[in-house]
Amino acid sequence: MFLSTKDQSRRAPLKEAVLDSLPPDKGLYLPVELPPFPEAFWDGFREAPFSEIGYRCAKHWLGDEVPEEVLRELVADTLAFDAPLVEVAPGMQVLELFHGPTLAFKDFGARFMARLMCWLTRDEDKMLTVLVATSGDTGGAVASAFHQVKGVEVIILYPSGKVSPLQEKQLTTLGDNITALEIDGSFDDCQALVKEAFHDPALADLYRLTSANSINISRLVPQAFYYLRAIQQLPEGSEPIFVVPSGNFGNLTAGMLAAEAGMPAKRFIAATNANKVVPDYLESGSYQPKPSVPTISNAMDVGAPSNLPRLEAVLGNQFETLKSRVSGAAFTDDETRDCMRRVHRHHGYLLCPHTAVAWLAAEQCQDPATKVILATAHPSKFLETVLETLELSKIDIPQRLASLADQEKVSTKLGKDYQSFQEYLKQRR
Repeated sequence: MFLSTKDQSRRAPLKEAVLDSLPPDKGLYLPVELPPFPEAFWDGFREAPFSEIGYRCAKHWLGDEVPEEVLRELVADTLAFDAPLVEVAPGMQVLELFHGPTLAFKDFGARFMARLMCWLTRDEDKMLTVLVATSGDTGGAVASAFHQVKGVEVIILYPSGKVSPLQEKQLTTLGDNITALEIDGSFDDCQALVKEAFHDPALADLYRLTSANSINISRLVPQAFYYLRAIQQLPEGSEPIFVVPSGNFGNLTAGMLAAEAGMPAKRFIAATNANKVVPDYLESGSYQPKPSVPTISNAMDVGAPSNLPRLEAVLGNQFETLKSRVSGAAFTDDETRDCMRRVHRHHGYLLCPHTAVAWLAAEQCQDPATKVILATAHPSKFLETVLETLELSKIDIPQRLASLADQEKVSTKLGKDYQSFQEYLKQRR
């Protein structure tokens, strides 16, 4: 069962929590119980396949809601690629999360979610409509995961001119059951439209709506898999500091869920760009959401992180506990570019702008513990920024991304007001 972060007396089974995405009180769903991993969880852990680690983790939080054989298949299909840990410099380990079909960490959550939703709705006739707001990578991962899946349509909202050209092609070229809406606003505007639609009675009879953003608990569960995979690749007894490029804070929350269940982690660092609402909050104790500002690390351009209440709830809504477990760091675009140059020059390693922000935060940390830096996207997804910053004429682009360059973009432009979005959805029916 799952509870709302706003009203912990409310309970919902897995199907309701996943398909409704948000509880009626506009909180966020969490498992009712957050017990530690049992001792059996760690049996043979270091030799276990990635899919076995993922299965044990999913089973821990989803319980018996999904039959064992089904859950094993869901996880195995999700984890068709690895999350290798690469030591780029002494004490600086990069967890490469970009080996999936869309070259971003969002592939883990999107693939698991798509398979779980299809299983949950296997006996239903009504079309499932997935609404997703994206600042870059989420939309592409969700589009890929749900493309041509029967009984599901996906509507992606993205901020016009605020995603990279290749990211945009991932959102706008698949067609079939994937629709892209180009919103004249910021990611926060896109996110606000999606949230309002879920609580709009005028749409309730027309659509079976669900979300693929990290507000959906089924996105967070599989994101914990790769934190455990990182631990498996470190020397036994390691207690690393996880450094997480942070926008909506779903990625960091997934890591904290694993840590609260017993995964070794000394602490977490939330690495952000100029959108530093959470680092400021950790410093002052005053949470002040602000309009997001555009940066070269665009997937982190979030001024009102949706998952912060969930992260706080995991830690008992105790600010001092949050501050003791998570520290914040923020960096400018100039600092980010300089970091990309230094790491490439000294170590021959390419960082995307988001991973560079995390590298800076790891460098700034004086604790001698091993830093695990989450590399959230392949650098070629930000081709123009990488080439310009490093003064290169080209870099290797995986074929599955390079093939998009000549495909035609298809999107519908909308304003950021809810009435326009609501009218668009009504007209589709």
